[in-house]
Amino acid sequence: MRKTLLEIARDPKHLGAEIGFFSVLHTWNQKLLLHPHVHCVVPAGGPSFDHSHWISSHHTFFLPVKVLGRVFRGKFVAALQRAFQDGQLDFHGSLQPLALPKTFSSWLRTLFRKDWVVYSKRPFGGPQLVLQYLGRYTHRVAVSSHRLVSFADSKVTFRWRDSAHHNEQKLLTLSLDEFLRRFLLHVLPKGSCASGISASWPIAGVPRPCHSVFSCSVQHHNHKPGRKLP
Repeated sequence: MRKTLLEIARDPKHLGAEIGFFSVLHTWNQKLLLHPHVHCVVPAGGPSFDHSHWISSHHTFFLPVKVLGRVFRGKFVAALQRAFQDGQLDFHGSLQPLALPKTFSSWLRTLFRKDWVVYSKRPFGGPQLVLQYLGRYTHRVAVSSHRLVSFADSKVTFRWRDSAHHNEQKLLTLSLDEFLRRFLLHVLPKGSCASGISASWPIAGVPRPCHSVFSCSVQHHNHKPGRKLP
């Protein structure tokens, strides 16, 4: 998504500016199931290519979401293809047939038959509220201590919000094994980062223009399961 945003924003047909933003990776939903997605917070515009003035986005939208979806789909599928060719993908269980090159290529083609959706909107409570909301997630694990209700008879009960029913608070009870399985789905591989900042213009402390800067601010491999993060 980082490359997609930078590329489309540079296109004069859409914005024609160098943008910067920060992103936060979430891999879970309220029930601790795998739901990988990235939140990106982007100023509504960016400096011109010569850094002489600010270019504001169109008043109705920042960047066209359909274009974002198509470009991101292409980049994502191309990355999957490279990872397969480099032997970086492992297939287990029902996915084992995908280890065959022809089967994998056929499966990749199906990804282009669907529209990929990028959800973009104005901050519903203002920029400050957005920063506060995402700021709470940069140093959190999949389930925080205050959501844990009980542990009894080898079962864990925790609270979750049902977004389909007005964020109603509900309780979910899982066996200990299932709770740990879901929790460990969200321990990122060693060296992976959960949040970062991307930019394409000079930033403080850097003497020349930075074309595609990405700095990690949270490395999950340093965090042990069950450890409360600062």
